[in-house]
Amino acid sequence: MSPRIEQLREAVEVMHKVKAQHEKSAPVLEMFGDKTAWEGVVESFAITGHPKAKRCYAWSFKDGPETRYVTLPPVDSPQTAVRAAVVSKAQK
Repeated sequence: MSPRIEQLREAVEVMHKVKAQHEKSAPVLEMFGDKTAWEGVVESFAITGHPKAKRCYAWSFKDGPETRYVTLPPVDSPQTAVRAAVVSKAQK
């Protein structure tokens, strides 16, 4: 497992107090009109111990010198996870 995926797995486990196992990587391109709202790779993790979800989607990004982690259960796909994060950020 790559260091990036391992860090995301740990973030999922810590943030949601679950056990996580990596399933797959999915490239996602989220467009807003004719502009790219987000583009990257979303990791899918099978999780146990969450009251509402069996899967969590996660990715990271740089915010200055810090690495930030986005982890989203319960959603049904990598694309839905990215959409939810983009909409949440736009509402702030």
